[in-house]
Amino acid sequence: MVEHPDWHRSRLSQELCELWGWKSAIGQPKDISCRDLLRALEAAGRIKLPPRQRTPRKTVDGAGIQLSMHDTSPIEKSLKEVLPLTVRIAASKTEMAEYKSLVEQYHYLGYGRSVGECMRYMVYGRDGAILACLLYGSSAWRCAPRDRFIGWGDASRGANLPNTTNNTRFLILPWVRIPHLASHILSVISRRIARDWETKYGHPLYLLETFVERGRFRGTCYKAANWEHVGETTGRGRNSRSAVGELPVKDVYVYPLHRRFREKLGGRAPGGQSGVGTCH
Repeated sequence: MVEHPDWHRSRLSQELCELWGWKSAIGQPKDISCRDLLRALEAAGRIKLPPRQRTPRKTVDGAGIQLSMHDTSPIEKSLKEVLPLTVRIAASKTEMAEYKSLVEQYHYLGYGRSVGECMRYMVYGRDGAILACLLYGSSAWRCAPRDRFIGWGDASRGANLPNTTNNTRFLILPWVRIPHLASHILSVISRRIARDWETKYGHPLYLLETFVERGRFRGTCYKAANWEHVGETTGRGRNSRSAVGELPVKDVYVYPLHRRFREKLGGRAPGGQSGVGTCH
């Protein structure tokens, strides 16, 4: 930065991606991830970035998303009555606007902001009515129960984490009351997400994970869809300096997508051998 005082933030992140070889599987620079890293280093006092060229966008919250009205008429049917489901990846401007509006209004965590690779799904019933929204995004950097299950050390986790994804949002719309719908949706997505991911990002997925907040949810739909409970979080965030948990404790569930997922992810089966795991 001292050597190139004329470089703005975008130019700096682009040059660093090129220097570090920080690219996606299809050769695109990971520019957004690089900028997030640079901002974090500046916030920690490690570097000084060039001044912003323009005012940053507002943090995504209720005021930053165009909220729209939706038909909230109760949908109370059997699962058979809404099958077959139609699952679409939210990609167009119209789909993204509807997706953001629904998740912001009706998910207890709101829409939030997804950094890095992600997949947003919208699920419709046979008659075209929207039933659910899901988000799969970046997996947790460190999660002891998951890491033990895979057999990861720090090096193997760092190298293979992009081949996993976290189901960070799962919203069945509150006016939808269809028994067994949630577990059916999870099963449908689990059968297609590896293919969708490879098409979009050019690399495979071998494992899904999710965290279910205790006291708020019981994880019933994940159990019914054959996800495996592997432990729970400590309630300590990545920046926590306390030995006492400050965040809600969450149950950790995983779903292998490949019979040899441990081998594919550079892990070790219990007992120390690189091994074959179960795949539902």
